[in-house]
Amino acid sequence: MKRIILTILLVLLSLGLSAQVVVYKGNSRLRTDAICNLKDNKVYKKTSSFRTDIICNIKGYKIYEDSSQFLSDIIFTVRDNKVYKGNSSFITDIILTIEDGKIYEGNSRFYSDIIANFKDGKVYTGSTNFYTDIEFNIDGHVSLIEFVAIYYAVNYYY
Repeated sequence: MKRIILTILLVLLSLGLSAQVVVYKGNSRLRTDAICNLKDNKVYKKTSSFRTDIICNIKGYKIYEDSSQFLSDIIFTVRDNKVYKGNSSFITDIILTIEDGKIYEGNSRFYSDIIANFKDGKVYTGSTNFYTDIEFNIDGHVSLIEFVAIYYAVNYYY
């Protein structure tokens, strides 16, 4: 009996660890409005899970193009709430700063440099939280680096 319970718990735990997080347009939750999805540190097109539909993947603090793990294919490095170009960690290569639910351009924290903000899984354009300004919404919890990979897929890939 203990073995059965342990097996069930392990199966449920493994399903939870590889859960799919879907990203939708605006405030929609319709499958036809899926932009991309995150599963096993990979961002896929729409609701696909095919290797050919990988937009980017995450390893450590790096986000890579497609399914690549080559240094030359690093899109972003994420450290200390900063998003750097490629494999860089130079202050001049900071393209985004993410802090307190706001996404700032570059190394800024000025109100005028807010390009997006997020709250409760919804990402809004600019500094507003109006329903009409919802750019996309994330159906699930994600880490900072997963959020950056999704943000890339939504804003730079498409």
